[in-house]
Amino acid sequence: MNRRGSDDVRALVTPEGIVLNLQLAGSGQRLWAFVLDLAMMTAMLVALTIAALLLIGALALTLPGGGSVAFQVVGVIWLLAAFVLRNLWFVLFEAGRRTATPGKRMVGLRVAARDGDRLTIDALVARNLLRELEFFLPLSFIAYQAGTGAASAWTALAGIGWTIGFALLPLVNRDRLRVGDLLAGTWVLRAPRRGLGVEVVGRGGATTGFVFTDAQLAAYGVFELQTLEDVLRRSEGNPMRRRPDDPVNAVAASIRRKIGFTDGDDFAFLSAYYSALLTRLERQNLLGKARRDKHDAV
Repeated sequence: MNRRGSDDVRALVTPEGIVLNLQLAGSGQRLWAFVLDLAMMTAMLVALTIAALLLIGALALTLPGGGSVAFQVVGVIWLLAAFVLRNLWFVLFEAGRRTATPGKRMVGLRVAARDGDRLTIDALVARNLLRELEFFLPLSFIAYQAGTGAASAWTALAGIGWTIGFALLPLVNRDRLRVGDLLAGTWVLRAPRRGLGVEVVGRGGATTGFVFTDAQLAAYGVFELQTLEDVLRRSEGNPMRRRPDDPVNAVAASIRRKIGFTDGDDFAFLSAYYSALLTRLERQNLLGKARRDKHDAV
């Protein structure tokens, strides 16, 4: 559940009842991230095209019908490869720990579920398949007709108008949602800057002296680590200036109850727990067994 704040900030209530203030990605940031992803995918398609041309030359010498048949066969393979690339690119990267494509990472964005829960593969597939309908299919149709000489001005205008109409949708709704976001229950947020550990020590004082058992660290996974990072980014490290409704207090209380830990200042406790959990999950990730969230088997 989420409550709307002002401007780019939204107050989101997680399933644990913790209120987080999240910052929406700007429309320009999302566009730039998409352009960067397109540039990288285009580079891969150029390499694929060169390989396809070489394959056409080789098949033209062996297939009945020569170059014409070879061109059709390789053309079908190229179209299938392009479809798989542009869909798996978004789904696989957004299903990862950073929940962001390379373009989004470069701009500092990430995808999140609007209800505060973890992202599911179903939601990611839905939001990204809709991009086919919004952008790739109409432009691919126009390009195909232009290549065969069957394109008309009205067809081109209709396809471009279709694409522009969907592209403008995030500009006319408060949460800047694409059609895919509306269907999948997702939105795009500004990601916290990396390198949290050093900044936390400087803000919250020493985080040493906290020792956690493996069982205590095993209580949470990658999704909770990301939520905890958001909380620490937006909280006040100095307890004398911390507001009573600061989410760090509620999060610390929730984690303490779950793992049976009672000592220390809330911010210092969460900073130490974050650092220990991050180390554990990174080590597990190297072994290929990091938990996605607290519901995954230990």
